[in-house]
Amino acid sequence: MADWIRQLIVDGGYFGIFLLMVAETVFPPIPSEVIMSLAGFEAAAGRLSLPVAIVVGTAGAMVGNTMWYFIARALGFDRLRPVVERHGRWFTVDWSEIETGERWFRRYGGWFVGLGRIMPTFRTLISVPAGLVRMRFPAFFLWSMVGTLGWVTVLGTIGWTLRHTFAQAEQWLNIVTFALVGVMVVWYLWRVATWKSAQKE
Repeated sequence: MADWIRQLIVDGGYFGIFLLMVAETVFPPIPSEVIMSLAGFEAAAGRLSLPVAIVVGTAGAMVGNTMWYFIARALGFDRLRPVVERHGRWFTVDWSEIETGERWFRRYGGWFVGLGRIMPTFRTLISVPAGLVRMRFPAFFLWSMVGTLGWVTVLGTIGWTLRHTFAQAEQWLNIVTFALVGVMVVWYLWRVATWKSAQKE
């Protein structure tokens, strides 16, 4: 997967980064840690501009974030629950997790949205309770932008720094990328396999 992601970035440039980050917010097992680190890596090689890659990556993530917000807002709690209970396994989320996110959201509001953007899994899920409780869209967008921009900047900078710091950075990054993707795939399969038992608890 790492080679495929890198090739899409090389061939597609900024548009490739944009598409990958949209996909990452829709299908979490495609990790932003890999996408933006590789984008930073390519920027350090002179093929991209790091600031532009960060802006484009943030924009792609925000498309996905906003999509989930409006889907949840349109559905509402009553119409969302049957969808989650029927298909939640494939989204790796059950209704109890939606309720937990909603309670935390009502307590911490915008801060929860901003901080949620740097947490695995929650980066996508946090849009759902925000839409369900009908958080004002300008506030949702602002807090999401702040958290997403910060996270994307950190990841892109890590990739850029690695290429300048380590002689064997490319080989090391490939190992880390493989490990990250492997962990995400195993986590996803584990969530799918154990989802029903979590529902019964």
